[in-house]
Amino acid sequence: MILRFASCFLTLLLLGQPVQAERSVTVFAAASLKGALDLVIAAWPGQAVVSYGGSAAQARQVALGAPADLVILANPDWMDWLAGQGALMPDTRVDLLANSLVLIGPADAPQLPDITAPTLLARLDGGRMAMGQHRSVPAGQYARSWMDNTGLWPVLSPHLAEVENVRLALTLVALAEAPLGVVYATDAQADPRVTVLYAIPPDEHAPIRYPAALSQLGAQSDASAALLSFLSSETAAAIFAAHGFVPLGQSQPQASQ
Repeated sequence: MILRFASCFLTLLLLGQPVQAERSVTVFAAASLKGALDLVIAAWPGQAVVSYGGSAAQARQVALGAPADLVILANPDWMDWLAGQGALMPDTRVDLLANSLVLIGPADAPQLPDITAPTLLARLDGGRMAMGQHRSVPAGQYARSWMDNTGLWPVLSPHLAEVENVRLALTLVALAEAPLGVVYATDAQADPRVTVLYAIPPDEHAPIRYPAALSQLGAQSDASAALLSFLSSETAAAIFAAHGFVPLGQSQPQASQ
């Protein structure tokens, strides 16, 4: 009788305890997504925290064991590298968004008459063009691709201020510490302190894509998979589009390479 009473009491006690909530999803994302992704996360009914940074730094941290559930980078090459490290869950990768590249100046800067080496050097006037590091930061890699394809690299390369992520390049121009910068169109749209001087044609650099995938850690969480799915929803697409991104739709997951 005593044992039966104790068993019933323990059952009632356990039933009275609150159910433990699903843990928060940790997202490692490219710095250029800040703002838009914050609003998407706010619209999602679950809980998530986002760590922003340069794609190269984010990828390296995840490969070293940083506790990321979901990874969104600004360059497929870094996602390929991360997959090669065995850090991603196979068959969860999707191309989430596209973007474009622009040349910017401070808000009061006059428009450029043309995009030639002499004109750009004259506008720099001894200053430097801000951009992401061309060896590791996706926006910098795309900028280097543009300069290579147009013959501008040999002339402009000695006059660059290369920084660790594209938002820092944006800030240098916004504060008028650099007379020119190369950033994503979405960055320029997000900061009224800069003006777009030239929309770089997309056929003059590699396509700008933002792949997303679950990490091996995130594959253990239903909430992580739910958030990845939500990122391709109509609600998320509308938010991303309002911030200048091009949603790529409900892409089919592709195997990590």
